This record gives sequence, structure tokens and C-alpha cells, in this order.
Amino acid sequence: MTTSPLLDLLKRLADAKVDFVLIGGMAATVHGTTTVTYDLDVCVKFDAVTCERILGALRGLDPRQRMRPDRLPLPDDPAYIVGNRNLYVATSLGVVDFLGELTGVGGFEEVRRHAEQIRLGDLDLLVISLDQLIASKRAMGRPKDQRAAVELELIRSQRKH
Repeated sequence: MTTSPLLDLLKRLADAKVDFVLIGGMAATVHGTTTVTYDLDVCVKFDAVTCERILGALRGLDPRQRMRPDRLPLPDDPAYIVGNRNLYVATSLGVVDFLGELTGVGGFEEVRRHAEQIRLGDLDLLVISLDQLIASKRAMGRPKDQRAAVELELIRSQRKH
């Protein structure tokens, strides 16, 4: 049993067998930062199988296209999202951003190749490596990402000792 809407979203993705890597603020938290996050960020490959599984995981959660001003419902047709670079979705459980590539790191295959297996609650997940997360945060350039990068670099230096 999960304890938060974001963990519930992660469980739905895992149960639907979506091949993803946890990135963003939740990944930073998994690596030990004090980051507080209110959304879920995952890196995926936007192929037909993955897109079908994403839509299956989101079914029943009133998924909407959150970057559109009219917040149209997300069509239940995988062809609509196959080949996307990114997909930003608001659901009844919260926001989930699906990214096909990560600034400063590369595409899904590169992120997945270096990902670490973790246990989060009752879920076994892939999480972005600490080095790639730092590289991504540095490349993003936003003040909140720079602050996170500093904290992640401190964590990395403490792990090496």
C-alpha cells in the first residue's frame, strides 16, 4: 500500500509495466536531498508499446494535457503520443511529466544505461544515476536546479569518503 498520490502514480506505471527511469525532484530525494517535489518526472521511450502502457496506467485518472491552456483530455489512442519528445499530464493523482530526453544527459537509452535499481516502498524502480542527475540539474540552469545540484554534489562527495 502506498502513502502518497505520487507513489500511487509510480505504482500504476510499474504495474502497467511502463519502462521508465525516475528523474527530477523525486529522484533527487531518493538520492538523499531535502528536495520537496509536487510532481513526478520520468524518462521514457515514446514507442508504441510504452505509449500504450502509459495510457493504460493513466486510465481512470482523468489525464489532461497540462501545457495546453484548454487542458484537453489526453486521447486514449497511443498513436497520439508515439514519437513525442515530452508529454506533460495532469491527473486526479497529480502531475506526471514524461520526458523522452533529458537536458545535459541525452535520450532514454542513455539515461536507462546508467540508471540504478532502487526499492521505494514496495516498488522496484530504476532511478537516474547521481552523476547524470547532477549533469541534468547543472544543464537546466534554473536557480532551483542549481541549488539541487549543489546539494547533490555534496551528497556525492560524502559517498566517496
